[in-house]
Amino acid sequence: MLDAVIISIFVLALAGVGYEAIDLAPPDVLNQVTNIEAVRLIIASFGAIIGLALGLTAQTTYRRLEATVRSLPIETILTRAIGWVLGLLLANLMLAPIFLLPIPQEFSLVKPLSAVLVSVMFSFLGVSLADTHGRTFLRLINPSSIETLLIAEGTLQAAITKILDTSCIIDGRIEELLATGFIEGQILIPQFVLQELQLLADSSNDQKRLRGRRGLDILNRMQAAFPEQLVINPTDYDDIPTVDAKLVRFSQEINGTLLTNDYNLSKVANLQKVAVLNVNDLAQAIRPIYLPGDTLDLKILKQGKEPEQGVGYLEDGTMVVVEEGSEHLGDELQVVVTSALQTSAGRMIFAKPYVSIMAS
Repeated sequence: MLDAVIISIFVLALAGVGYEAIDLAPPDVLNQVTNIEAVRLIIASFGAIIGLALGLTAQTTYRRLEATVRSLPIETILTRAIGWVLGLLLANLMLAPIFLLPIPQEFSLVKPLSAVLVSVMFSFLGVSLADTHGRTFLRLINPSSIETLLIAEGTLQAAITKILDTSCIIDGRIEELLATGFIEGQILIPQFVLQELQLLADSSNDQKRLRGRRGLDILNRMQAAFPEQLVINPTDYDDIPTVDAKLVRFSQEINGTLLTNDYNLSKVANLQKVAVLNVNDLAQAIRPIYLPGDTLDLKILKQGKEPEQGVGYLEDGTMVVVEEGSEHLGDELQVVVTSALQTSAGRMIFAKPYVSIMAS
């Protein structure tokens, strides 16, 4: 909408200038024109075309400037704004004596040119000083805060806002992560994610209805446990049809991190330069690594491919093949890891009963 307004302003302005420009022509030239209105429309059309080109340039420049500002830390924006205002203030104080000087009429342009030149110079000087000494300025504002001081010095970075998607809420592991304190910073749940959960909870399909209600229950518990960290955001995009596309757009606009366990959404978000935290990747990364010689307690649930083998499973679903374990079916025993194998289907661990190893 804003892009259309910017372009329209330029088109209308240049078209209006072109329409009125014929009045600036000398009277003898106007007398030779048989149809002044037609000439007005032609010049206005050319003006509209030039305005369209200038409007597109202005719109592109504005979007680039907007993207640059969004990527800047808030402390940088704050200090630069203050430096810019102080630069303009100092420029106006220096220009006051110049405007009081008796300047001849022939040199009347000196005053406006001096005002523009000095204002631009001191504006850039103020921004440059803010970039150089902005951290010290922030330290002076709140010297008692260690966190503010560390952020000002660049030692400590502010926590990035996280955005929860529907699948991550329904999965439920995010609730445990919040309880452990490993997820820090503000967590946003967009309004369109809540609407999707509600649609699932009202679905005629039993599985979808259970998933939706589970997600709403988990969300209620998290909001009760972490009221300051968890925030419902009313942002929505009527022009975007899918929830995944809305999540990517929202993450881009606030420069946040997307929390999900959806593989496809993670890939799409990465392609669009959105930071992603995938809960499944985290679970995979913190799986315990068992080396040969490590012991673990395991319940033998079934017989393996070989007659003497028994099979059990770890809490994360990893299959453990126990040599000489078939005679312990249904029993829980201590086993010693002998080797591990990574296959396309996952990880497999081979072990032997601790008793048999001690006997040998």
